[in-house]
Amino acid sequence: MSDSGFDVVEVLKRLPHRYPMLLVDRVETLTVDESIHAIKAVSFNEDFFQGHFPGRPIMPGVLQIEALAQAAGILAVETLGLADSGKLVYFMAIENAKFRVPVEPGCLLNLHASFVQKRARVCKFHGEAKVDGKVTCEVDFTAMIADG
Repeated sequence: MSDSGFDVVEVLKRLPHRYPMLLVDRVETLTVDESIHAIKAVSFNEDFFQGHFPGRPIMPGVLQIEALAQAAGILAVETLGLADSGKLVYFMAIENAKFRVPVEPGCLLNLHASFVQKRARVCKFHGEAKVDGKVTCEVDFTAMIADG
């Protein structure tokens, strides 16, 4: 099943994150059991730009990974039917993280995550973040489904 996407109101129904930690603004496409393409609109008003780095604002790589993990969390919620279940999707491992191009204010960060392995309690994902078609970050990560 493929979903044509949804806005931040629907994102909030699927993730427990709230400002300032919500890093997914909308979902462009979601294919249950397969993949998600979500968007983070990177604004100069983000709190982290105050100190990373003054005079050359760059989105921290760990927050790019967090944004990919949140997108993957939405994919897991939709695929495993976790909405309103009281279950949460937690990081277990991050592997093979690579950062290629800096992410600056004013861009749209395209978040692509797909299942590598899916089980009832543990899922593995591959994620890529892109700006204007250029990969900014890629990572493999594992998440655990547990009670909230």
